[in-house]
Parts: sequence; structure tokens; C-alpha cells
Amino acid sequence: MIEVVASMARGPVFLAGEVMECLITFTNPMSHLSTSASSEMLAWASAQIHCQFHASESRVALPAQGTKQDVQAESDTVLIPSRGEGGQCMLDTPPKILFCDLCLDPGESRTYSYSEVVPNDGPPSFRGQSVKYVYKLTIGCQRVNSPIKLLRVPFRVLVLHGMPEPPFPQDEEVAPSNPFLEEEEGGRRDDRPLERALDMLTITSRRCPHLFNITNMRGKVAKFCIFKTVYRLGEDIIGTFDFSEGDIPCIQYSVSLQSEEEIQQGYQRRPGQSISVTGHGRHLESCLHTASTHFSLPVPLNVTPGFSTDIVTLRWRLHFEFVTSREPMESHNVLQNQPEVTVWTGAEVVNDYIMWAHLCFPTEYHLLLMVL
Repeated sequence: MIEVVASMARGPVFLAGEVMECLITFTNPMSHLSTSASSEMLAWASAQIHCQFHASESRVALPAQGTKQDVQAESDTVLIPSRGEGGQCMLDTPPKILFCDLCLDPGESRTYSYSEVVPNDGPPSFRGQSVKYVYKLTIGCQRVNSPIKLLRVPFRVLVLHGMPEPPFPQDEEVAPSNPFLEEEEGGRRDDRPLERALDMLTITSRRCPHLFNITNMRGKVAKFCIFKTVYRLGEDIIGTFDFSEGDIPCIQYSVSLQSEEEIQQGYQRRPGQSISVTGHGRHLESCLHTASTHFSLPVPLNVTPGFSTDIVTLRWRLHFEFVTSREPMESHNVLQNQPEVTVWTGAEVVNDYIMWAHLCFPTEYHLLLMVL
């Protein structure tokens, strides 16, 4: 019996193009129940990254594929990382051999380091209503005259679109040097995906207010202001409402953060297929006789940034609902020097109706989500 333990020092979240490092330990445990223990011989072990794609048969029409033989013979020494899993293998990296002919005595363990660049041309990790993209590190090993055993370690991949390319390498003689940095660190800092992503965060932190007039057929309801349209995972979306200049009384409003999952036309199961909408947070507030107010919606850390592939497109939007009155609402005026305490009671019956709207962000003003 061999125990295999995989440990990712930096955690299970990586950017596309980043180097993933994992320590893999093989141990021949010493059992306290057995009186005699023997050495274990492993023929080989290897590891590789692969992305598995799953689609809902009721919503996604994939092209027909030939049957694949998923059974692996006991004597086969070829590692198939997606063996035994459903869906399709979208991409995989070349396997890397960790060792060959390893002998472990009772209680002995060996640790091997595995490193690989997360592919840039793959989709991000995503679990939606119609499709799923799942990344896994698969470790395979085989004992002599025994079947191959697989250990799968899931991890998360984020793809940041629009991230600047690494700068063109400069000549060492003319390149600027920093005496406070080590030579290797100073020369490779700008080439790291994390450093380039941090530079991109500077753009998302800039604020530029966007104003929208909320109206219906009878007049103006409110003015809405959002300070920016680019957000990161874990950041708060903050917006303000100004009802002081409205012609229509607003009784209540709600703002929801939603994601749209749209299947591309060529892969839709039926024509005119509806878009899958998922809610990720809601702010509800009563605003009768309120001059101004605001809302704050956090972007969850476990969601996927907007992306697009040949099969699916994921977008983000804010969904608004307003409950307005058909008739003017009488406001209660409190005198400045009124000696007695008065209590104002709201109307028992109000002729109202609900109006709703979507504030979507197109390509040039899309709601970009990312985490570092």
C-alpha cells in the first residue's frame, strides 16, 4: 500500500500563464497492525494538467463524436488523465515523468517537485447551469504487475482578458538595474503574470461616475449614479439614487447582481433558447419620501469573471426593480418649533406597479471581475 499526498504551496487558485508548483510525496506507511512489513516497488509515476468539459444535454447540442475506449488494461503504461470521467477533455499538458523504478522501505517516503505552466489558451474554471470547465492535476503511478492508480487534485484557473503582454527583453548592458533587488529578481519581475495583473488593477481602481436617468411613461423616477463599471472579485459595487428630482413617487427599489450564461447559436439545443440567469446578491430598500440613498453589493469571491468561448458566453449585469405609485403621495411636514411629538403613518392602500430594468455592460463597458 502506497500513500500519495499532493501539496500546492500557493493554494489552489492560479492565473492562466502562471507556473503551478506542487510537491508530491510517496510514502510506504508502517502499519502498527502488521508484524512484518515489506518494501514496495513502483514502476513509474507521472503528472499532468487537464481541463474537463461538461455540458447539459438539455441545453447544449455538441457535435457527435466517435466512441472512445475508456477502459485501460492492467498492463497498459500510458497515463490517460481523464480516464473514468464524464464529459470531454478540452486540453491537457504533456505528462512529466516523476520517477522510474522507485523502491520504498517500510516507513520511507520520497518527495518530488512538479511544475507546469497553466495553459493560456484554455477557458477559466466555471460551474454554470449549462456548462462546466474543471481543471485538475492528475497524478498517475503504477506498481509492477498492477493497474494504474490516479490521484486527481482540482484547482481553479482565472483568465484575465486584456492583460498586457510581457515587455520585450532588453539588452543586459543597457537595461536599468535596481541595486536594492537581486539580479535575477530585478530582471524577471515584469515577466511574471501576477506582476502584470497587479499593474492592470491600477486601471480598475480608477473612478469615473456614470449617470443614468430612470424614467417610465409618466415621467422621471430617479437619477442613478455608479462610480465605475470594472470590478474585481471581492470588491463592493456601490451606487447612489437621487429621488429629489423625480416626478413619480418611488415606494421601494431593489438591485440584484446577476450573471448571464448564453449558449452560442451554433450549440443551442433549440432555436431562441433562453439565457440562463443566476443571482449573486440583492439589495432591497423602502424609499418613500427619501431624497437620496445608496446600495452596496459585494462581488462574491467564488464566481467566474466574464468570458467567451466557442460554446458559451458569460456576462454580468445589474438588475433593477422599482415600485412606484400611480398617484402623488402626500408628505408629512414637521414644523421646526413643534412642541408635541407626532407620529406619521403610511397609507394603507397604494395604487402602485413594478417597473424593472437591466443595466448591462457591453464589451467596452463590461463588468470585468478578477481576483489576485
